[in-house]
Amino acid sequence: MSEGSKGSSLAFGQVVIGPPGSGKTTYCHGMQEFMGRIGRKVTVVNLDPANEAMPYQCAVDIAELITLPDVMENLKLGPNGGLIYCMEYLEANFDWLQEKLAAFRGHYYLFDCPGQVELYTHHDALKNVFAQLAKWNFRLAAVHLVDSHYCTDPGKFISVLCTSLSTMLHVELPHVNVLSKMDLIEQYGKLAFNLDYYTEVLDLSYLVDHLASDPFFRNYRRLNEKLVEVIEDYSLVSFVPLNVQDKESMRQVMQAVDKANGYSFGDQEHRSLEALMSAAVGADFHFTSTLAVQEKYVQSQDKAVEEEVMDL
Repeated sequence: MSEGSKGSSLAFGQVVIGPPGSGKTTYCHGMQEFMGRIGRKVTVVNLDPANEAMPYQCAVDIAELITLPDVMENLKLGPNGGLIYCMEYLEANFDWLQEKLAAFRGHYYLFDCPGQVELYTHHDALKNVFAQLAKWNFRLAAVHLVDSHYCTDPGKFISVLCTSLSTMLHVELPHVNVLSKMDLIEQYGKLAFNLDYYTEVLDLSYLVDHLASDPFFRNYRRLNEKLVEVIEDYSLVSFVPLNVQDKESMRQVMQAVDKANGYSFGDQEHRSLEALMSAAVGADFHFTSTLAVQEKYVQSQDKAVEEEVMDL
């Protein structure tokens, strides 16, 4: 894995990014287990110096190099400044990361990254780490997780679209945006449009019209229209829905990422995947497709309406 070596073998993986609470660590745990069941050797690398409780088997941990509590205590920094310092410290110690990763040649890598949004929108330290990995012949795709509850609030969803677009342009990696926690979407409230409207990011003028029904956002209609124009002009943002407990959902995300970073698995892994997908659905898998999520959501809403009518 020497820098600039043309002869070294390629390494494939994902950098898992997104705001705090979007499910990055849970995703890494679920994807590690899912890929392991089809025979892919997976190494999880924790790059979050604030991550103390990791459910997955962690092969490389940034805590061996630096931790956020130590930085905050010794340098008297807050959590945001501390995280930026930690990433700059990692950038200054590439040799440590290279040595740790060299022990897992031939593996597929999952990089669990910090949740500070600024690291992906305008700060360069983590971006430079990804660029250095590319020089070491890593073929990476960014998996950007966004909590699906933002779909229930048009204003927040427009904000998420802007953040996702900014992240895609700044990180400069093949990018897969993911709506996480789809199994909990019923708890967040009623969606204004069908689920595919949010995953495919269809005509956003309807979203602006929906926002205009709120007296507060009515005053900012022109601003929202301009933000929507920027998103639509780039035509880059779309989402893959994810329920970590659903093997079909995990397969769709995995295949989207494999397409993005160019990973191609062999016949044995293909047969293992087919066997896994054809197996009887266990108690830990609740949905079979995105359509099933949408149908279940619509049915629950219809039932709620019927109960309201009966009460009247």
